[in-house]
Amino acid sequence: MKQVKLSVLSAAVLATMSVNVQADTDFKFGGYVKTDVMFSDYSNGAPDSGALSRQFYVPGTIYGDATNGKQVVDFHARESRFNFKTTTDMDGHKLVGFISLDFMTHGDGNERVSNSYSPRIRQAFVSYDNWAAGQMWTTFQNPGALPENLDFVGAAEGTPFVRQTMVRYTNGGFQFSAENPETTVNGYQTGTRITSGSGFVPDFVARYNMKTQDGMAFTFAGIARQLNVEQDDIDASKFGYGVSFTGVIPVGNDDIKMSATYGDGLGRYMALNYANAGVLDANGDIETISSYGGYISYRHWWNDKLRSSITASGFVADNDVSLTGEAVNKDSYSGYINLLYSPIKPLTVGVEYMYAQNTKESNDEGELNRIIFSVKYVL
Repeated sequence: MKQVKLSVLSAAVLATMSVNVQADTDFKFGGYVKTDVMFSDYSNGAPDSGALSRQFYVPGTIYGDATNGKQVVDFHARESRFNFKTTTDMDGHKLVGFISLDFMTHGDGNERVSNSYSPRIRQAFVSYDNWAAGQMWTTFQNPGALPENLDFVGAAEGTPFVRQTMVRYTNGGFQFSAENPETTVNGYQTGTRITSGSGFVPDFVARYNMKTQDGMAFTFAGIARQLNVEQDDIDASKFGYGVSFTGVIPVGNDDIKMSATYGDGLGRYMALNYANAGVLDANGDIETISSYGGYISYRHWWNDKLRSSITASGFVADNDVSLTGEAVNKDSYSGYINLLYSPIKPLTVGVEYMYAQNTKESNDEGELNRIIFSVKYVL
């Protein structure tokens, strides 16, 4: 009886929706269910249960707490996600709506009883022909070049990684966008992070995507941004920029994925904001911080169901220690190797070993060794 009621309700909802859209609208539901079991060894003691680095690797969060044990195990299904997409032909014009949600990063649940975590918006946008508006991957990033790792991000310090609201124009291989500005800088000689949303000028990104006849794909992207802090008696601004390259190169049935990024004042766009875009000097002015990073990953198919990826990733910030002090992040490196098996196309089970090392300007280090077991079913 419950199934009958559900079917009647679904039919009623679809009928109601069909009144509001044309008959040639396509509806798609997608996503995946993913369960991770992570055995982690933190060199300085594990962060508290529920901390961000207990969900996935985030550079700068693995220094840990010496009062906790070093070895922990975490079970979670929070990476599971779902999305809805509509595509409509409006008299020869293409109208697309898309929304995607998952359950990561929230601190509103706990592991004591129900493990209840709220969904969060990953992407939510509408596009009409060449124009798109809403929350998307920053145009400065190419998600298609990310390595196939079991860790949520994988090669986190070596890649730009930002989702935010923007207006984007696409024409062939060219993309141009005006995106949400947000400034992060270090306080003078304190190492503390100051976050400012007072900027009036959007971040501007340009990107070119190209593919060759033999299947290689490359992107070239550039960003220009204004760093702006207006807090208390501070009123400072500075120009920042960055350039990035990604490549996907087929090697027979295998492939190589790579990325290289450099910036001056790039800050939060790189390595999950491991380093800030600038630092305040004694006069309250902003001095930009240059940084660079990248990764390379090789994926080998043992057969049509079994594959492995080996990945190396790194990031370095060029801090002026006389301004930042020694408590700020200096560099970060990580490596991954995995074995993934897909007995049927929608289902993948796998195991991955990762190692990460983070270092501050004071030479304080944090190390993470982690083994991940994962089961993923694509809807």
